[in-house]
Amino acid sequence: MKFKKEIKSVVMIIAASLIFVGNAQEKQNRADVIIYGGTSAGIAAAIEVDRTGKTVIVIEPSSRIGGLSTGGLGQTDIGNKQVIGGISLEFYKNIKKYYQNPKNWKWQKPSEYKDGGQTKTEAGEQAMWTFEPSAALSVFHEMIKNTNIKLVYGQRLNRTSGVRKTNNKITSIVMESGEEYLGHMFIDATYEGDLMATAGVGFTVGRELNSQYGENLNGVQANTFSPSLLGTSSTNGANHNFVDGVDPYIIKGDKNSGILPYINVKGPGKEGEGDNKVQAYCFRMCLTDHPENKIPFKKPDDYDELNYELLFRNYEAGFDGVPWINSSMPNRKTDTNNKNGFSTDFVGQNYEYPTASYSEREKIVERHRSYQQGLVWSLANHPRIPEHIRKEASRWGTSKDEFEREDGWQQQLYIREARRMVGEYVMTQKNCEGIDVITDAVGMAAYGMDSHNVQRYIDENGYVKNEGNVEAKFPKPYPISYRSIIPVEKECSNLLVPVSLSASHIAYGSIRMEPVFMILGQSAAIAATLAIDENSTVQQVDYQKLRETLLEKGQILE
Repeated sequence: MKFKKEIKSVVMIIAASLIFVGNAQEKQNRADVIIYGGTSAGIAAAIEVDRTGKTVIVIEPSSRIGGLSTGGLGQTDIGNKQVIGGISLEFYKNIKKYYQNPKNWKWQKPSEYKDGGQTKTEAGEQAMWTFEPSAALSVFHEMIKNTNIKLVYGQRLNRTSGVRKTNNKITSIVMESGEEYLGHMFIDATYEGDLMATAGVGFTVGRELNSQYGENLNGVQANTFSPSLLGTSSTNGANHNFVDGVDPYIIKGDKNSGILPYINVKGPGKEGEGDNKVQAYCFRMCLTDHPENKIPFKKPDDYDELNYELLFRNYEAGFDGVPWINSSMPNRKTDTNNKNGFSTDFVGQNYEYPTASYSEREKIVERHRSYQQGLVWSLANHPRIPEHIRKEASRWGTSKDEFEREDGWQQQLYIREARRMVGEYVMTQKNCEGIDVITDAVGMAAYGMDSHNVQRYIDENGYVKNEGNVEAKFPKPYPISYRSIIPVEKECSNLLVPVSLSASHIAYGSIRMEPVFMILGQSAAIAATLAIDENSTVQQVDYQKLRETLLEKGQILE
C-alpha cells in the first residue's frame, strides 16, 4: 500500500512538472504581436512594437534576417526619397553611420567610392542609399540589439494546419516542428504571403485582365505597347528584349528540330489578357573585382550549353554589351541586376513558386542559382561570347566575405512578386496615377510601375521575344491605403499583411520596394498595437487615431 502511494506521488510530481514546463513553454511562445517573416518589413514592425512596450516575437524561417535588404539588393529603389520616413528612414541613416566608421572600409577608401545607383546619396544627406548586404545585416542587428524582441530562426509555418482560429480570429500559429506561438495580433511579413494564405485569406497570383480594374498596364504586354490612355509616360522596355533575328529552333531555321529551352510555344496570349504567370526572379549578385576578395565564376556541375543558346545567338545577331546592371556598392562590390534580352532573370521559370511546397520552392531556388551560375560562367569563359565581353565579365566574381555559402552566393532569391492579398481595398494603376486617391494613408510609394519580363515567345516574324516588361512613370508620389494591408474582416480580424498586400499586378510593381515595405511594416505594427489597446479588430481601428500616431512616429502620408 505504501509502495502504491509513493508511485502515485511520483506520478503526480511528474504530471505537475510537465504542466509547469508546458505553461513555461506557452508563456515563452506568447506575445502581444507575432510576426512571421524577418524581412526588412518584419524587423521594422518588431522594432515599432517593442518601442510601444508590448511584447513581440519574430519568426524567421531562414537563418538570416533582412530579406532582400541583406540578400544583395543594396541599390535602394524608391523614386523620391522625400517620402521615406519613420523606421525606414532611420535604417538608411544608420547605413550612413555604419560607413562613417573607418573600420568598415576594408577593400577601398571612402573617397574612392562613387555610387552608381538610381538613388544616389547627395552631399550633406543624413542617409545613405547604397550598401553591402553585410552592412544592412549589421545595421538591423544593431537596431534590435538592446530591445526585448524575441527572434526565432529556422522555424517554418505548417502550411496545412498551422493556423488556429476561433471564428475569424487567429489564436495561434504552429510550425512544422510543432512549436506553437500565441498572440493577440499577427503580421505576415513574408514575400510569399504564407501566413495570410494558411489563415484562409483571399489572394491572387499573376496578372489581372486590364478590364478588371480599368487599367491598361496589366495583363499581357506583348511588345505592341502604346502610351497609356490614362496619361502615363511608358515604354515597352526595348532594352530588356532580344535584338531582331534571334532564331528559336534548336537547329537554326529548322522547325522540326524542336524549340530551344524556356520559350512558350503557345505564344504570349492576347494583349491585356490576364494569366497566372509571375514576373521573373533572379539573385541580386554581390560581385567584386578585388583580387583578394573575389571568387571566380565557376561552371555549375549541371551546366547545359543549350540553356544559353539564346544568349549566344543574341550576340551573333548583333547584341554587344554585358547583360547586367552593375550598381556600385562600397568596398568595390556591386548590386548586379538583370538587363537586356538574356540576363540574370530566369524568365518563365517561377510560375509555381508562390504556392509551391517548401521542397518545391527549394528546387526552384536551386534551379535559379544554377542557371545564373551558368550564365555568368558563360559570359566570362564561353568561346561564343565576344572576347571583350569575356574580358569584362571575368574581372568580376562573387564576394568571399558576404554570405554563408563557400561559393559566395546568397540564399535569398529576389521574389519580386508572389501571392497578393485581395483585401479590404485593392491598390491599382489608378491610384499610382493619382486618378483614384485614398484617404486612409499608411505610407507613400514613388517608384514607377515596374514589371520584369514574364515569358518568352516566338513573334510573327519567327524570332524570339520577351513579354511582360513594363516601365511606366507617373506624376508624383501617391498614398497607400490602410485597407490594402488588412484582410476582409470576415476572413481574418487580427492579421496585417504589409508585404503581400492587396494590389493589382502593376500597382504592386510600384509599391514592392524595400523602403516601402519597411514603412508598411511599421504602420502595420502601429495599427496592431492600437487594435490591442482598443480591444478591436484591425478593420475597426480608428483611422484618425492611427493617422495621428503615424505622423508622431515620422511617417510621411502626403
